[in-house]
Amino acid sequence: MRSRDTAAVTALRSALAAIDNAEAISSDAPATHIGDGPIAGAVNGLGGSEAARRELTEPEIIELVAAQARERDDAADEYQRLGQHDAADRLRAEAAVLRQHLLR
Repeated sequence: MRSRDTAAVTALRSALAAIDNAEAISSDAPATHIGDGPIAGAVNGLGGSEAARRELTEPEIIELVAAQARERDDAADEYQRLGQHDAADRLRAEAAVLRQHLLR
C-alpha cells in the first residue's frame, strides 16, 4: 500500500465495501417497535432503531472476494474485446490482488 499501488488500493477498498454491503441487514427484516408518540413512525428508546448487522462466515467472505475477482476478469475480457487494453490490464491487476489475498 505504501508503494501507491492504485490497483491494490482500488481492489481492496471495493472488496471491503462488498463485504460491508453483504453484512447489511436485509430490507425484509422485521421492523423495530414503533412508538405511539407525537412523531409518526418514530421508535422509542435509546438505540431503538438499531439493528444487528449480519455476520459473514469466513467461507462466505472468501466466496464474495472470489466473485469480485471473477467479475473483474469478465469485465477485463469485455474491455479487451472492445479494444480498451488499459482498462482490461487495470482490472486484471485488481483481480490478481484479490486472488493474492485469498491465498493468505
